[in-house]
Amino acid sequence: MNTKSRVLLAEDDLTLGYVIKDNLADAGYEVVLCADGQAALDKFNKENFDICLLDVMMPNKDGFTVAKKIRQQTDLIPILLITAKSLEEDRIHGFECGADDYIVKPFSMQELLLRIEVFLRRTKKMYSEKTRRFQIGGMKFSFNDLRLTMGTTSYNMTQKEAELLLFLCEHPNRILKREEVLLNVWGKDDYFLGRSMDVFITKLRKYFKSDSSIQIETIHGMGFRLNAAVE
Repeated sequence: MNTKSRVLLAEDDLTLGYVIKDNLADAGYEVVLCADGQAALDKFNKENFDICLLDVMMPNKDGFTVAKKIRQQTDLIPILLITAKSLEEDRIHGFECGADDYIVKPFSMQELLLRIEVFLRRTKKMYSEKTRRFQIGGMKFSFNDLRLTMGTTSYNMTQKEAELLLFLCEHPNRILKREEVLLNVWGKDDYFLGRSMDVFITKLRKYFKSDSSIQIETIHGMGFRLNAAVE
């Protein structure tokens, strides 16, 4: 692991915050701990970080708000929400605010470390690989730039949106099973991640509204299929 990887940790429960910080530091990460959402946002605006861990319930600004503010500035940095809530609506709202994943309290430090390593590895891979560009119908998709373009209209995508679209583009006009997409894009298959995947599919469909030659079809009881000419 790169010892220079910097983590922004926002957790108002300082006992838990220091436990997380110490464990991440032992694993080689540099961690900046903030006790509320506004302090975390101020730190983010002044310093560089490789990943953000945001508790959902915090004073001043909650994790949803901080995630949304960060996403307004960059689509590149992974955001992992820490939540005590198990409600599906809260998790989906987190994805809508720009979070890439979530972890529910109580959790093991081993699980948290694995989640962080997966995201940082994917981010590093995205920058190290040769640029991936696709022509999808009448739209151009640059995975490395997280950008989808049609004519003079350009859309900035989140990392997770781009990873999902990349997988669809690598398997065009083919039925992809739900569990196959989840395992390849999210790394595991469970009910709540499946619901979040549906949110991201809806977002991609909104991008493609302006091009009728592109369709993400839902195959009932199976999965999805990207119907389009892909080069």
